[in-house]
Amino acid sequence: MSALFCDLPLAERIERAEARRMADATALARNRPGSAAFVRPVAGGVATFAEAGSPLNKVAGLGFGGVPAADVLDETERAFAAVGCPAQVELAHLADPSIAATLTGRGYRLESFENVLGRDLREPPDRVVPPGIEIRPVGPGESGAWLEASVDGFTQPDTPAEPSAHVFGREVLATALRDLVAAGDVRRYLAVCDGVVAGAASMCVTGGLAQFTGAATLPGHRRRGVQTALLSARLADAAAAGCDLAVVTTAPASKSQQNAQRRGFQVLYTRAVLVKPAE
Repeated sequence: MSALFCDLPLAERIERAEARRMADATALARNRPGSAAFVRPVAGGVATFAEAGSPLNKVAGLGFGGVPAADVLDETERAFAAVGCPAQVELAHLADPSIAATLTGRGYRLESFENVLGRDLREPPDRVVPPGIEIRPVGPGESGAWLEASVDGFTQPDTPAEPSAHVFGREVLATALRDLVAAGDVRRYLAVCDGVVAGAASMCVTGGLAQFTGAATLPGHRRRGVQTALLSARLADAAAAGCDLAVVTTAPASKSQQNAQRRGFQVLYTRAVLVKPAE
């Protein structure tokens, strides 16, 4: 399998896709009665707010359209503050370094990191299914099972190093997942062990890029290869759909990163999560 080199155009391609995904999902929230949701362009990226406590509340894709002007940042921060939400920027380390300096000068503080990993799909991946596990697309009448498994798995992280999905309320997380699925070409999967649902995953396909948009294993079924099977199925489907690249975001040094690297993913770049509290 060929090694990937992540240059600026590749990082920009991935960040642009992530920004579009956030904007499209948040646009659905804006249509709800009484919604305070917003979508605002920010120097090539996008600032989104769906509802209080949502994982969609962030600035994504910043760093490849120039340094944001002070008045743009002023307006963005005011918009978040007006709904009582901190301004959170996910900034790729390949972005213009002066952006990080600008943000820290405005009171943003480093909160965490996340890794973006990629796998070249121009060489067809093998499909690996551990014994006793079945991976299938979500069928008619199974949307509820997929959503329940996703929320249950995400809110019970495997290790302390996993993404802190537990900070999101169950209903808020469920709403965000429904919007993310409805907003794009998202394919959903169920993992079944011994006839019962053991996990769930999804994948968004756009412009030849397969974004692996979350996978969760229920606690009672962990250490059985469910994640390996979900990764393998999505890789095979992404290649069959004509994608040239698959990407996934994980917490550094997490079990999710280890699982992804075992299936041929490699770290492309890191995002710094910078947060400015609402005033």
